[in-house]
Amino acid sequence: MRLLVLVVLSVALMVVDARFTLLKPVRSQMSLVLMQSYWITDLPQRLWQGVASQFGSRTELVAENEKLKTENLLLQGRMQKLAALTEQNVRLRELLNSSALVNEKVEVAELIGMDPNPFTHRIIINKGERDGVILGQPVLDARGLMGQVVELMPYTSRVLLLTDTTHSIPVQVNRNGLRAIASGTGNPERLELRHVADTADIKEGDLLVSSGLGQRFPAGYPVATVKEVIHDSGQPFAIVRAVPTAALNRSRYLLLVFSDGRTAEERANEAAQAQEALDQHGGGPIIPATVPKPVPATTVVPAATAAPAATPAAAVPAPATPAPATPAKPAKPAAAKPPAASKPPAVKPAAKPPVPEPAATGRQE
Repeated sequence: MRLLVLVVLSVALMVVDARFTLLKPVRSQMSLVLMQSYWITDLPQRLWQGVASQFGSRTELVAENEKLKTENLLLQGRMQKLAALTEQNVRLRELLNSSALVNEKVEVAELIGMDPNPFTHRIIINKGERDGVILGQPVLDARGLMGQVVELMPYTSRVLLLTDTTHSIPVQVNRNGLRAIASGTGNPERLELRHVADTADIKEGDLLVSSGLGQRFPAGYPVATVKEVIHDSGQPFAIVRAVPTAALNRSRYLLLVFSDGRTAEERANEAAQAQEALDQHGGGPIIPATVPKPVPATTVVPAATAAPAATPAAAVPAPATPAPATPAKPAKPAAAKPPAASKPPAVKPAAKPPVPEPAATGRQE
């Protein structure tokens, strides 16, 4: 009797979990307990990797080091070309008044579990809601797209792979831009393009990349390579089979792609504000460079006013001092000095406007 009650209760719980979301908080809390079991079951693999890395031969390490150096040089060369193409793409999109995601933020995650159900292709990673993961977030490895996050837990997430029968992704042929929909077949080594016209320009070896039309996966990431194209004259659509570029059954370290959630209008406004701030910063230094110039011109005026205060006391010896200096100079200053010699008897109007006139002429000389 107890066994029957437990069986009925289990079936009821499975139905409620499949049809409704009432047990979602319970599952989220249970994941905290199961996280410890994941860590314990993964401990032997970690220990084996640590021991193997410690006892690796020097020859293998040297060979691997040389290989990594060569790959690093090749990737640096490609990155330089990619940087130029990226800048060109940005400029062209600015001319077209459009925007696109060029650089996405990524975070490394590790695979810690797989779904035991052979009819579903799902994996569990060690990044969850506490790490900023969101539903529908793209997941990829070093070769291409792997899937998307379909379930969130505090410290873990469940990822649906591309080859699952319930998953589809919009793609395009990298060679000519032909758009199609790649759907999972349940086989981890095969995808299928559905509703492709029999006359479509697609052939074996074409690279399929994400088109970005579904607003879920960023555009331009490799998805699969066309393996087989079957044309049937009696059918309107061709049968196209492809192989995923990602190592779905072998990749252990994955990348979570954090796309920019801003709209095109928000990005355009921020770009305009940044450009305006840059223009203001570039025009700022010119203003202080012109302001100090008139300041010394105004300070000369009080110096001129202070000079006549001392002139009445030494008005007579003043013409005697410039007299010996004038013969040494050309005839031009000599012509200007005689009126200065004839003016000393008129000392009374010196306090009046005539006094600043010789002071001004002396300053001009």
